[in-house]
Amino acid sequence: MDTSERYRLCVEALRGFAEGAGFSDAVIGLSGGMDSSIVAVMCVDAFGADHVHGVLLPGPYSSEHSVEDARELAGNLGIEAQVVSVCEPYEAFERVLARACGGELAGLAAENTQARCRMVCLMALSNAYGWMLVNTGNKSEAMMGYSTLYGDTAGAFAPLGGLYKTDVYAVARWRNAQAEAAGAVPPVPERVFAKPPSAELSPNQEDEKSMGIDYPTLDALLQAHVERGLGADALVAEGFDAAQVERVLSTVRATAFKRALEPPYPQAPFYA
Repeated sequence: MDTSERYRLCVEALRGFAEGAGFSDAVIGLSGGMDSSIVAVMCVDAFGADHVHGVLLPGPYSSEHSVEDARELAGNLGIEAQVVSVCEPYEAFERVLARACGGELAGLAAENTQARCRMVCLMALSNAYGWMLVNTGNKSEAMMGYSTLYGDTAGAFAPLGGLYKTDVYAVARWRNAQAEAAGAVPPVPERVFAKPPSAELSPNQEDEKSMGIDYPTLDALLQAHVERGLGADALVAEGFDAAQVERVLSTVRATAFKRALEPPYPQAPFYA
């Protein structure tokens, strides 16, 4: 399946799900990263700019350029964008949980609490205005369990849920090219393509470093395993590093419980 068809199917599935559930408007957290950027574009293509509501949710480790990129994206799309800082709610949780967590809220507990603060804010807006919260997760991260339960796994529908991360970049590049060809401003800012993906939940955090593998290698391995059904021995025979294969496959097995709680996503044969 080519990139344009993947994009079209994601948008159609998003629109169809929202209509079936009775939603006319969508709310989405805008992080300034690739996933939320292209999902916002898909929402505009599915519902129209007047029906898409972006929310910037800066936390204690959010970078200035991420806020700038999210604002630029919203401006390119012509969508409403408001800022709701999660710093104060996170600091409140830090104070309340410090003693129970052994003296301080730190490490994974601190990172996930920030993600859950963001989703509390988004769900409050969803409830207040009747907007559908759109999830921004992709298949690569879902397979690796690289997400926060009740945090960034929240949402009614995940239009990118069937796409690996490298294909997320590909559909974004294709959509920008379509806009440029039509004489419009490419919606996704160029810096979003260039900067290392990061959840910005701790100082200098980068997703590939956190997972211990780069996305192109991860996606190639996952596609061979998930889409073609290759086991560990066959993957090593294809040239993948044995230790990396074992680590990735064990992670996939161990995080199955998290995938069971992911929102629905397009059931298109993206990799048939």
